[in-house]
Amino acid sequence: MADVVRSILLYSWRKDDYIIFVRYLMGTAYLPAPLHSIGYNFFSAIVPKSSRMFFLDVNPNVAASRINNNRIDIEMFENLSSLKKVRAKALALTRFDDWIIIDSNLPTEAVTSNIRTHM
Repeated sequence: MADVVRSILLYSWRKDDYIIFVRYLMGTAYLPAPLHSIGYNFFSAIVPKSSRMFFLDVNPNVAASRINNNRIDIEMFENLSSLKKVRAKALALTRFDDWIIIDSNLPTEAVTSNIRTHM
């Protein structure tokens, strides 16, 4: 909680083009149900939000492959079973706000182009 308050104090008053607070909003998907929805709604009420919020959706198999190919250490929630559960909860959380869902299974250039289309 202190980290959320600190980040809001440091960044919400700045005149930046974008601020990423996803770790507070979609990070709640790691909480057990139904706490993930309660946590999301709580943080959604206090963190800065935008009219254009992007959810970069990745199939769990693609995510697992990317994690395994790019990291030495794997975290406890980075196995296929956990990735499936967290993705399902995160996608469900997108209904609470006007998230733009971007297919991020595509190559980086295509994902970037898709994001730019919505900006």
